[in-house]
Amino acid sequence: MPTTIPYDPSLVLGNIVNQEKLENLTQISKLQAPVDAAEDELNSFISMKRSIDMTIQEMIEMNIDSEDLIKESQQVGQKIQQAAIKFAKTKLDAEKNIQPLKSKISTVNDSVESPIDYNKTQIKKMPLSADSMTMNCQYFAFDQNEQDSSTHAATVAAFVSDSVNEFGDKFSSEAKTSAQSQMNSQHSRHSISGTLVVSIKCTHKEAALLAPFILNVDKGVEVWNQMFPKDKIDTGSPANLAMTQAKQASNGKQNTIELLSGATYGSCFIGMVHTLNTTETSSSQTMYSVAESLQGQFEVGGWFADVSGGFGVDSSFSGSAKNLLSTQNISSHCTLITMGSIASIKSNQVQMAVKGFTNDDAAKNMAALQQMQNETAKDMNSSIASSASNARSGQQMVSLQTAKVQGVLSGLSDIDSQSNKMIDTNSMMDAMEDYINKCLDGHIGVPINYYLKSITKAEITHSWLKKYYPSKFNQAGSIDDSGSSSNSASSSSDSDTDGGGDTSGS
Repeated sequence: MPTTIPYDPSLVLGNIVNQEKLENLTQISKLQAPVDAAEDELNSFISMKRSIDMTIQEMIEMNIDSEDLIKESQQVGQKIQQAAIKFAKTKLDAEKNIQPLKSKISTVNDSVESPIDYNKTQIKKMPLSADSMTMNCQYFAFDQNEQDSSTHAATVAAFVSDSVNEFGDKFSSEAKTSAQSQMNSQHSRHSISGTLVVSIKCTHKEAALLAPFILNVDKGVEVWNQMFPKDKIDTGSPANLAMTQAKQASNGKQNTIELLSGATYGSCFIGMVHTLNTTETSSSQTMYSVAESLQGQFEVGGWFADVSGGFGVDSSFSGSAKNLLSTQNISSHCTLITMGSIASIKSNQVQMAVKGFTNDDAAKNMAALQQMQNETAKDMNSSIASSASNARSGQQMVSLQTAKVQGVLSGLSDIDSQSNKMIDTNSMMDAMEDYINKCLDGHIGVPINYYLKSITKAEITHSWLKKYYPSKFNQAGSIDDSGSSSNSASSSSDSDTDGGGDTSGS
């Protein structure tokens, strides 16, 4: 499975960045870089060989000597083998180191509230990056149908019948039926296997930026005191705070709050679906035990059919018995990972059907018909009982002929079918199409480049003094993108208070 874009749900636009989590993603990305490079090398060699082989085919069709090019194709084939081994080893080594880092990524996180004033800060989309797509799709289909029928059973049965013909027609017919029954065997197996592997990685041109970036000073002071309890901002004495702020501004190394103020985005679609459909039907001497267990029920069903002028047993009962001789297994394995978008997944209907084995013995059927005709011809009296018997025998003949024709024409036929919903290759293609459409529309993705804004204690102190004491501790510059007019307006409304202020002001 190709690599995915490393992503941590805690890194949200505008939130305070946890440096450990950011470094963890950076390490994962560095470990994945050799794997992606090895995969690109392998794919480039595969594309090169396919292109050379197509060129060789064209040269052969044009009667152009391609011996040298064939040698080059063979050398590229060796390169593919080496690149495939290198990719497998690199992938295995990287996964061993990546898995411990991925275990540090949690879905649920807690952090200090961001000091950004969300009521005044806006998010702008700007085309700072570029659109790109790398796609690798592989599909393997395998369809196999095996049927093995002992058609020579009829020939052997005819030979046996001729060999014992001197013992009489009845004995000859029984021997022929027995021989054909012993030899008749049929096996059907249908296996459909398909595997689809899709890998798509995209970068998107639109970057998200916090512009204008407006800081809520009061929240900034509160957040700083929570994050650095040993280096708090004391707003009780503005004069001392101004002196401390001037000293801290000259220091080189200071504590900072890192805010995620912007990001460029990318997305990926990585999926694999494997479908296997196996249908197997067999009928041979191993099924005699099943027949013996159902013999009693068949006799009862045959008695009802006999008194009603029918033949055999009810079709629903025979269908249940045939189900014992046929099985079908459908398995599907699907893996889908999307970063930056949620693809639409649609299930598809899959038809399932089991097969019934039809074993037709023409000699036995003809012997049964002849026997019924002889029994009917014996009684020439026109009595009510004889008429009823003749009618019943005639109905049995019709039923027998109908069953014979249906058996000969149907052969290996569907006796049960149903449909279930499952995820198959069509589901994967629908999801991929939905993902590409969303990429074209934009506004999707996970961060792949982070824009961080560092805020120091001196900057927060300066903004706080500028807000509440603009005339006494007036200094140029601002930590955020707020204008001088808006600051003057908010400052004049709060100038009559000492140490207070509007907690929602910027």
